[in-house]
Amino acid sequence: MPLDDLVPDTAAAASAFEVAQAFHSPALLNHCRRAHLWAAEYGRERGIAFDAELLYVAAMLHDIGLAPAFDSATVPFEEAGGAVAWVFGAGAGWDAGRRRRTVEVIVAHMAPEVDVATDPEGHLLELATGLDVSGRRPDDWPAAFRAEVLDAHPRLGLAEEFLGCFTEQARRKPSSLAGQFVAEGFADRVRANPLDGVRR
Repeated sequence: MPLDDLVPDTAAAASAFEVAQAFHSPALLNHCRRAHLWAAEYGRERGIAFDAELLYVAAMLHDIGLAPAFDSATVPFEEAGGAVAWVFGAGAGWDAGRRRRTVEVIVAHMAPEVDVATDPEGHLLELATGLDVSGRRPDDWPAAFRAEVLDAHPRLGLAEEFLGCFTEQARRKPSSLAGQFVAEGFADRVRANPLDGVRR
């Protein structure tokens, strides 16, 4: 399946990409695009029923709380990103339940594990970001698909940029999950990501 076929063709999806493109660096934008593709393909291959538009919007906005314009001084970045997504959903005309679900998916991507039965989109995004940031479980995606995604959306030095973002989050918000990750050796896992050995 062509990669573009995994991207939903809706106004909200196009707007979410526009927001991510406007506020993220090229490396973080590509990270969002890869995270969506890892998540959507994993779900498709395993027959997991998920809301394609909701997943795409959450993937585009899941790290928006790291962008300087939306970086909160006190709130963990995933919660700040969820708040941005809530406002985005209101602008897109989504009802309160759909806005709430987008927040839940974005916050859940930082969890160590998300139950697919109760939150399929959160489950998929958590697995996808785990792969893209720290190289967790790469063999869950075929090698040819990994190479295709990395060729289409190169990593562009994501590891060091992402570590810089998390180190700053940890300095200002040490009790956040980002702070805990940094304290527990997150940098070593990120720098050892096998995706960086496939294609840069």
